[in-house]
Amino acid sequence: MILFGASMHSEVILDLLFLNNFSVEKILDDHPINKELYGVPIVKNEGNIEGDEAIISIGNNGVRKIIAEKYDLEYISAFHPRSVISRFSKIGKGTVAMANCVVNAGATIGDHCILNSGSIIEHDCVIEDFVHISPNATLAGNVKIGEGTHVGIGACIIPGIIIGKWCTIGAGAVITKNIPDFSIVVGNPGRIIKNLE
Repeated sequence: MILFGASMHSEVILDLLFLNNFSVEKILDDHPINKELYGVPIVKNEGNIEGDEAIISIGNNGVRKIIAEKYDLEYISAFHPRSVISRFSKIGKGTVAMANCVVNAGATIGDHCILNSGSIIEHDCVIEDFVHISPNATLAGNVKIGEGTHVGIGACIIPGIIIGKWCTIGAGAVITKNIPDFSIVVGNPGRIIKNLE
């Protein structure tokens, strides 16, 4: 299999893949700085790839979407052995769950999402494609997160909240009401400080 992107995020994904006994052939990168990472060669992306199993190892949600739509690869999901993923949840292709992440029963996670270390996605949450849930962020039951949204480190979202697409929820924010698309939200309680539409 291959990774797409040799950013710092790829280090964490490589680690969880090795812990799951995956063999990684190479890491593709448009602008490689180093020649290898943890023994895996980093190769300049020439664009002539197809058919490989792959994970997009780039933290930027928008860039993950561009790559996923450009390259028709067999994207797989991978979960750290110390993550807790309910057998009654559904998780899409290309999504990764880091150490101590919890995904509870009835949750639905889209494609190419990042469920970072210690994040909690409670029962019946719906997370659309290309979302990043940062370390120690907590989503209570029945929360819905739109495509491309980034939930910052340590943020808390109360039950039943709907957050739109391509939002940024700041670190430590407490979300107590619905958030429209393209919003930047900070604080406790969370308040919209900018709209990116």
